[in-house]
Amino acid sequence: MTAETIELRLRRMSFPTQRGRTAAIRHLVLQAPAPVIARVLGYHDETTAQLAAEAGGTWRHYAPGDHTR
Repeated sequence: MTAETIELRLRRMSFPTQRGRTAAIRHLVLQAPAPVIARVLGYHDETTAQLAAEAGGTWRHYAPGDHTR
């Protein structure tokens, strides 16, 4: 069973799949930087950054890279 198959089945049963997906991403961007979540899920950075801002995420000051120096 693929994600597409599950989505089609849920839609046929009148479940709102978009709201659930958006809620899940908002939850994820509170736990990790939005660009990281975007790359993992295949979303655009701006999309996850917007969702992070809406969710009140604090990762916007995250500076990627090696900080061991």
